[in-house]
Amino acid sequence: MPLSPNGFPVLLTFDLDAETMWTSRDPANAERPIILSQGAYGWKVGLGRVLALLARHRIVATFFVPGLVIEQRPQAVESILEGGHEVAHHSWSHKWIVNMTEEEEREEMHRAFEIIEKTTGEPPRGYRSPAAEFSPQTLSLIREYGFGFSSNYFDDDSPYLHTIDGEESDIVEFPFHWVLDDAPFFNYSITLPGRTMQAPSAVLEAWKAEFDMLYAEDRAFVLAMHPQIIGRPSRLLALEGLIRHIEAHDDVWFGRCDHVADELRPLLRARDA
Repeated sequence: MPLSPNGFPVLLTFDLDAETMWTSRDPANAERPIILSQGAYGWKVGLGRVLALLARHRIVATFFVPGLVIEQRPQAVESILEGGHEVAHHSWSHKWIVNMTEEEEREEMHRAFEIIEKTTGEPPRGYRSPAAEFSPQTLSLIREYGFGFSSNYFDDDSPYLHTIDGEESDIVEFPFHWVLDDAPFFNYSITLPGRTMQAPSAVLEAWKAEFDMLYAEDRAFVLAMHPQIIGRPSRLLALEGLIRHIEAHDDVWFGRCDHVADELRPLLRARDA
């Protein structure tokens, strides 16, 4: 039985990390303009390509944006909102949670929450952590700040409701995996771990195969990408190839995470009752 009456959920998500991908790992990178230019490509070039592609296919998506990027690049965020897309929480500075104290994690959460609410006119509905890391208090913070969804965990192929302190919450988890993330395939950098460079055709083949099985099993498809990575010409063509592949299937629903979470929440409650 399909998960949603609106169709099979397809969530295209983008982390607009920009320069914070490098400055959060090593503050000294702020003095290395060539290093920073790799992140700048995301908001200068890649984002525009991504938004144009989404507009051509009439797709709305969710962009997870660090608060610092919102502060530094307001025009980029404005272009996201003009396209009808969601701006969700992605920390303040993209620092790894496991390297912070409880107080520092709370400050990162609060500062980014405030600037998203100020910029968009609404509190953020969803949260994705930097580098897919949680501390023991992160889930409780997400509940405290009233988030409606999370997209962080790798433990399922279907959305589910989080259980926190032994009680089921209303927070919908949209799980994904590294195979559904552009960074492990493409994120070559002399200063970051990974240093990979795959052929876009190989990545497209993997993403099509992931979609095909998830679609056959009536689950959901959550793809995590970065404008600075997927926004390169050959890679954007691969993304468009994936979109066309998905569009050829019946009853698919390209949606923002907040809209899909609102649709699925009562269905997940009923399923778990």
